[in-house]
Amino acid sequence: MGLERTEAVVPIIDLARIYRSLRLIRRAEEEVARIYPSDKIKSPVHLSIGQEAIAVGVCDALRPEDVVSPTYRGHAAYLAKGGSLKLMMAELYGKVTGVAGGKGGSMHLIEMGHNVLGASAVVGTTIPVALGYALALKRAREPRVVAVFFGDGATEEGVFSESLNFAALQKLPVVFVCENNFYAIHTPIPKRWATQRLCERVATYGIPTHHIDDGDPLKIRDVVADAAARMRGGDGGPVFIECRTYRWREHVGPNEDFDAGYRRRADLEPWLAGDQVEIIGRRLPPGERAAIDAAIERELAEAVDFAETSPFPQREALYTHVYAGK
Repeated sequence: MGLERTEAVVPIIDLARIYRSLRLIRRAEEEVARIYPSDKIKSPVHLSIGQEAIAVGVCDALRPEDVVSPTYRGHAAYLAKGGSLKLMMAELYGKVTGVAGGKGGSMHLIEMGHNVLGASAVVGTTIPVALGYALALKRAREPRVVAVFFGDGATEEGVFSESLNFAALQKLPVVFVCENNFYAIHTPIPKRWATQRLCERVATYGIPTHHIDDGDPLKIRDVVADAAARMRGGDGGPVFIECRTYRWREHVGPNEDFDAGYRRRADLEPWLAGDQVEIIGRRLPPGERAAIDAAIERELAEAVDFAETSPFPQREALYTHVYAGK
């Protein structure tokens, strides 16, 4: 049923829990990639294989009542925050048992029972939505935190700068998490940015910034845990984290795309060597790791079976949740 946690406070670092989250996300997306060519999955998929550690590091530092706002490449954040693997897989299949009734697909995951705000296929649009939620929490005096994920391409949208300014001005409890994988679809950063000093640009708003270049989920967790504790303690205001990473598959779809000519497979090699799923896994006793892996395979098989045996929506569903007059 995903990665549910019920602790009232942020749990202490548990490598087994972190590895389980990393491994579940990796295997779930590998399974999506395997199934995708069959056309059973009815939704385009933006896989985060290679980027899992960011969502895991962030979400492991949060409490269950905290909120995450994912991007359209959001499987990792959804699962790391406790979203149901069964419901996610059913949504990808377009089944009525999916998190959005089969209507949203991969890019519109939502599960408010675990405080996962709805993702959006439009770049950057979840950033102001996250700010609105954070503003509501502050006005209600609730000691909760919002973490919003976005790619490096989203930092070029006007709403990003507007949101930074508003969050700093209002001292909102927001953790901005930039998953910088160096490409906006196929365009590399040197063709888009005059400098790569992203944290420097953000700091001009008076926002504390952190740069993590190796994808270490424990480093990410520490930064988020410290920031969240400060926000809950009344010393409010946003924090910005730039997490450098690398997607192993194509922008959208299940395959590698190094033959497309916009990047080299040699650029992937350092990230393969620094794969956090393996690095964290090697820190566990072999028997414990094997047991976690086996449990994940059972959970994954159950989720796929659930998706394949669930029904499609009825024709009448075409006319529900439509906000327009005749």
